[in-house]
Amino acid sequence: MGVLAFSGSFPATVYAMQGFDPWLVAIGRAVIAGAIALACLKAAELPLLPPRRHWPAYAAISMGVVFGFPVFSGLALDLGASTAHSAVVIGLLPAATAACAVLRAGERPRPLFWAGCTAGAVAITAFTFAQSAQGTPTWPDLLLVGALLSAAIGYTEGGRLSRETPGWQVISYVLVLSLPLTLPASTVLALTTPINPTPASLAGFGYVGVISMFLGFVPWYAGLARGGIARAGQTQLTQPLLTLLWAWFLMGERFGPATVAGALAVLVCVAITQRART
Repeated sequence: MGVLAFSGSFPATVYAMQGFDPWLVAIGRAVIAGAIALACLKAAELPLLPPRRHWPAYAAISMGVVFGFPVFSGLALDLGASTAHSAVVIGLLPAATAACAVLRAGERPRPLFWAGCTAGAVAITAFTFAQSAQGTPTWPDLLLVGALLSAAIGYTEGGRLSRETPGWQVISYVLVLSLPLTLPASTVLALTTPINPTPASLAGFGYVGVISMFLGFVPWYAGLARGGIARAGQTQLTQPLLTLLWAWFLMGERFGPATVAGALAVLVCVAITQRART
């Protein structure tokens, strides 16, 4: 359920940016989700802030999934990266998440795990070189790498906290702790950037705010906590292919054999890391 929710994020972001500034879409989505989080915590009669001992972990999650991933990926799409191309580059996210989980949990994976990670990185690098007219990674590619690393950190820390705190509370606390930054920033952006809302852009903004930024994390963090961060992250193997389908169905994007081959190559490499993680 979490992967299905996240798979529509790139197309929804593109639609949202048709009527709103990329920075407003990236930051404002957390305000929408933050309002929902506040309502959920109040309805459950829970404290609006988590225990102080967990604040560093919540700060890491916030930097990863509230600011890092939305900003980096949104700017990459705004600079011309297609949703199909972005989906393939982000396809290494499950391996990055597994690597972060290994480092944080102190596991000692077999050499095959690191071989799979290296092969995936090589496949992504070859794909970006082949897709670039200059033969070198472009700014959108570098931004997508930043988005990938940000999400991996946010997923790992969120999965760890969800072992003792329900997933919906984890993402709620992250969003509430971020509101002192996201709310004023979004207000300034809303007042200083052009806004031309259309039904499609409003729908896209609503999707990334309600589903990508809140509802998708509820089953996602719960799954990571119950199945293990590295192992449960294997379900995200399907996300690049799902995003390709959304890009084709909703936006009419066309992608060649290289994009499909890149997605499948990443899937194989990440599958190796998941099977050889211990």
